[in-house]
Amino acid sequence: MRLGLMSDVHGNRIALEAVIADGVQQGVDAWWVLGDLVAIGTEPVATLELLADLPGVRFVRGNTDRYIMTGARPSPHRADVERDPALQGLFDAIEASFSWTRAHIEPDWSQMLSALPNAQRIVLDDGTRLLGVHASPGSDDGPGITPEIADDELERLLRGSEADIVCGGHTHQATSRRVGGMQAVNLGSVSNPMTSDLGATYVVIEYDRHGHRVGHRRVTYDHDAVVERCVRSDHPEAAYIASFQRGEHARYAADRPGAPDFDT
Repeated sequence: MRLGLMSDVHGNRIALEAVIADGVQQGVDAWWVLGDLVAIGTEPVATLELLADLPGVRFVRGNTDRYIMTGARPSPHRADVERDPALQGLFDAIEASFSWTRAHIEPDWSQMLSALPNAQRIVLDDGTRLLGVHASPGSDDGPGITPEIADDELERLLRGSEADIVCGGHTHQATSRRVGGMQAVNLGSVSNPMTSDLGATYVVIEYDRHGHRVGHRRVTYDHDAVVERCVRSDHPEAAYIASFQRGEHARYAADRPGAPDFDT
């Protein structure tokens, strides 16, 4: 059995297609998608249509999925703007972005996004307990699994997970760590890259009753084509979304201690 896990698709249909195509080549039988499905992206409906059609797909709620459906927002909040009016532009941009996405996914996809669970669990055929979350067990936001987080802090973050492997996303930083008898895995991100390698990353877990293997995959895709779709979009923050594709938010080296060895 081969299980594909991805996170942080962010409404990027082109990157998603590249990941799925690679998954088909790898013989992936079923998929987990660990949150942040469509916000901060210009193709929410086309992305959801493709995700919903994946074989054996299971989902997890990300913080941006919650923002879309509940009206909650990341900072700055109204009180922050009242204290510092210079934050008004950022406040307005965030509100416009999430409101645009909600308007586009309603009414057809509202129920799906509202019903997303906060975790997925299975026991692999070899008895290994696998947990999928967005940021950390019990939370879709805040600190997540990263290459540089201290061992004791990461162990506290994962404590009580009752799992042997914890997989998450959220930080957009592919990670492979072992702490407290657990394997901590960050899938990286399908879209909106924050590392020096702008490829889409995901994980394939191959398992049977004899054992399992966690493999990290890195896939190239056409960033210029994504930018072009942003240009043609009526998304109010299309220019900001396109800036990820040009590497303007790459804050971290892709290959550093705690980052995985990729199969490609």
